[in-house]
Amino acid sequence: SRPILVTRAGRAVLILGLALLLGSCFEDGVAEVAEVTVAPEPAPEFAVPLLGADAEFDSKQYAGKIVVLDFWATWCAPCLKEIPTFVKFYNENSDHVEILGLDFEPVNLLVIDEFIERFSINYPLVLYNDNNDSEYSKFGEIVGMPTTQIYNPKGKLLHTFMGEITIEDLNKCITPSS
Repeated sequence: SRPILVTRAGRAVLILGLALLLGSCFEDGVAEVAEVTVAPEPAPEFAVPLLGADAEFDSKQYAGKIVVLDFWATWCAPCLKEIPTFVKFYNENSDHVEILGLDFEPVNLLVIDEFIERFSINYPLVLYNDNNDSEYSKFGEIVGMPTTQIYNPKGKLLHTFMGEITIEDLNKCITPSS
C-alpha cells in the first residue's frame, strides 16, 4: 500500500478541524464559535421524520422562511448550552424562521423525551438513525458539535457556525429581511 501524502495546507486544515472538534466537545473548553464564511449554496432538498409526530420536515415546505439547522448531540456540552438560545430565538422569530434540531447520534427515545422536557424545546427535532443517514449526508461532513447552518428564504446557505452559538450571533445574521 502507498503512503497518503498530505500537503502543509491539508495538515493545517486537519489540525484546525481537530482543534475545533476537541475544543467544542469539552465542557471546560474555551473554544470560541467559529463562523465559516461560505459562498451562497443552495440548500439540499431533504425530508426527515420529526420526533413525536406523524409528519416529516420537508425542506420544500419551508421555502420563503429562514431555516436554521442545528446539528447537536446529547453528550455535547456546548450543544446543551446553546439550546436555551434556540428556544428563546424561536419564541421570538417563528413567524419568519424555522429551526430544526438534527440529533447526530443514535439515542434512546426516553433520554430524548426527558431532554426535551428539561430544556423546554419548542422547535422540531429529528433523531439520527440508519434510515435518515442518507438525508444527513446531504449536508456534507459535520466535523464538530454543535454545527449550525443558516439558509435564507430562497434556500441559499448564508452562514455556518461551528461551536456554541449565541443570541447575538443569530440576531446579527438573521433579520426579517434576510
